[in-house]
Order: sequence, then structure tokens, then C-alpha cells
Amino acid sequence: MPDTLGSALVRFSVLADDINFLAVKVAAEGTRIANRRLAEHGLRVRSYAVLALANGERPVTQRDLSEVLSLDPSQIVALVDDLERDGLVRREVDASDRRSRVVRSTDDGRTRFVAARAAIAAAEAAQLAALDTTERDTLRSLLARIVTHDQG
Repeated sequence: MPDTLGSALVRFSVLADDINFLAVKVAAEGTRIANRRLAEHGLRVRSYAVLALANGERPVTQRDLSEVLSLDPSQIVALVDDLERDGLVRREVDASDRRSRVVRSTDDGRTRFVAARAAIAAAEAAQLAALDTTERDTLRSLLARIVTHDQG
């Protein structure tokens, strides 16, 4: 029987207390689970993230997407190209800066996003099954605080 992460960590206990290692393992497993759930919607985690931001209340530029998702602008262009080809988003000239493009969801994009969001929720529930509701809320709060903390 193959090792689970838990039994492997016992053998390599030096990493069991390494927060960065554990965070990377959790993120990798979360991405794997989410990609499997998103596949039926023709999306992957990165394209879902772009679609989610394009469905937000505020207009989002490709530069914004690059910054929020910590991806190279060329990766954003490729993701938006794919979503645009699938009819899920469209690029429009930014009214506040004509040199910039705003990425907006189409009607089909909004419909796909709602379904994909449910798939993401199911993936999260599967991954975090070992935690109760209070622990999940605490984890979410701590992660949000780390992400939004000004690193100087």
C-alpha cells in the first residue's frame, strides 16, 4: 500500500513542522482535487480564477489579473485567450485608460462560473474533510491574513 502524506511525514519528520512545505503540499493537493472537479466544466484552477475575477463587481484588467494571481502577463494573455475563444470572457477597452483592456465575463461565462464555483466548493469540502466548520473558518481567516499582510 502506498504511503499517505501523513505516514510519509512521520518517516521524514524534519518536514512535518515546516509550514512552507506543508502549505505547498496542501496547495498541490487542493489544485489536483479542484482540477479534477473543474474538468467537467472545461476549466482548470488558473482559468477558473480568471473567470471568477472577470465575474467580480469591479472591472479587472489583464494587469490586475497578473498581480492578483501572481502570474506572468504572458500566462494571463494565454488564459484570457482560451477563455475568450470559449466565449466565456471578452476584452474591452478600459474607459479609464484606453491603453488597457478590461476582461469581462459573458453571459455564458457567468453561467459556467456559477457551476464551476459549486465544483470548487465541493473540492474544498473534500480536501478539508478532516476539519470541522470552526477549524475551516479559522484556516481561511489565517490564510487571508497572511496573504493580505504587507510584507514591507
